Amino acid sequence: MAGIWFTPLTLLLLLAFSSAVRSCSPSDLAALLHFKSALHESRNGIFNSWTGTDCCGNWLGVSCDRDSRRVAEISLRAGPVYTTFEKPYRPDYMSGYISPEICKLTHLSTLIISDWQGISGEIPRCISSLSFLRIIDLTGNRISGTLPADIGKLRYLSLLSAADNLITGEIPATLTSLTGLTHLDLRNNKIRGPIPQNMGQLQMLSRAFLSGNQITGSIPGSICHIYRLVDLDLSNNHLSGPIPESLGRMSVLSTLKLDNNRLSGSIPGRLLASGINELNLSHNMLEGIIPDAFGASCYFTLLDLSYNNLKGPIPKSMSSASYIGYVDFSHNHLCGPIPNSYGNTDASSFAYNDCLCGKPLKAC
Repeated sequence: MAGIWFTPLTLLLLLAFSSAVRSCSPSDLAALLHFKSALHESRNGIFNSWTGTDCCGNWLGVSCDRDSRRVAEISLRAGPVYTTFEKPYRPDYMSGYISPEICKLTHLSTLIISDWQGISGEIPRCISSLSFLRIIDLTGNRISGTLPADIGKLRYLSLLSAADNLITGEIPATLTSLTGLTHLDLRNNKIRGPIPQNMGQLQMLSRAFLSGNQITGSIPGSICHIYRLVDLDLSNNHLSGPIPESLGRMSVLSTLKLDNNRLSGSIPGRLLASGINELNLSHNMLEGIIPDAFGASCYFTLLDLSYNNLKGPIPKSMSSASYIGYVDFSHNHLCGPIPNSYGNTDASSFAYNDCLCGKPLKAC
C-alpha cells in the first residue's frame, strides 16, 4: 500500500488548522489579558500559566466550553492548592480591580474571584449583560460601590456571593427577579436600606445570609413563601418591628439568626414549636413571656433568647423538648424555678434575671 505524503504547503495548512483548534477565541483571549493586567499577585503564581494563545488549555482557573471553545468559567479562589508543573502553589494575596473587559466574555457562566483580600474597585456595571452567568462569587475582597441595579437581568443566576467586602447602597429591587437563585450571601458589608418586601419571590432560595450590614426596616412577611429556605441569617443589622409569626410555618427552615437587631414585640409561639434547630433572638428588645409552646418534636442545638426584656417563668413545656443543647436566657426579667432538667447547665445561661431560682442558681 502506497504511503501517504503531504506537500510542504499541506503540512503548513494542517499545522495552522491544528493551532486554531487549540486556541481560544481571539476576543476572549484579549478580554482575559485585559482582566489579567488589572490584577497583581503578591508573588508569581496563577498568572504564570497565562501564556500563549490557548487560554482553554493550561491557563489555571480558566475553563472553556468543549464545543465552542469560548471561555465559560473563571475560578480564581485563594486558599486551595493550585498544582503547577514545578510545585503546588497556595496563593494568598492579590490586589487591583476587576476590569470591565471581563464583560466581553459573552459565554461566561461562572465567575469566582474570592478571598484575595486586596482586590478593590467596583463590580463592573456591565456584568448584568453576561446573560449566561450562573455563579458570581466575589467573597473576601475589598470591593466597594453598590450591587448592579439591573442584576435581575441574570435570569440563570443560582449563586450570588459578595460577602466580606465594602459594598454599600441598598439591595437592588431587581434582585427579587432572580427566581432561580438558591444561595445569597451578602454578609459583612455596608449595605443599608430595607430588605425588599417581595423577597418571597425567590422561591428557589435555600440559604440567605445578610448579617453584618446596616439593613433597616422590618422583616418581610413574604419570606415565609420561600418554601425551600433552610438557613436565614439577618443578625447584626438595624432591623426593627415584630418577628413575623409566619416564619414559624416554614417547613424546612433549620437556622434562624435574628440577633443583634432592634426587634420588638413578643416571641411567636410557632417559632418554638417549629422544626428550627438553631434559633438566636438575643440582643433585641423583645418582651412578654416565653411562649409555653415546646413539644416532643422540638430539637434545638442552640436556643438563645438572652439580652431582651422577657418576663415571667421559664415554660414547663421546655422539659418536654426532644433536645435542647446550648441555651441562654440570661439578661432578661425572668422569674420562678428553673426546670430540673437544666440543673447541670452553666449558671451564666440564666444569670442576670429578676428572680430565677433553682439549680444551677441558688435554691428557690
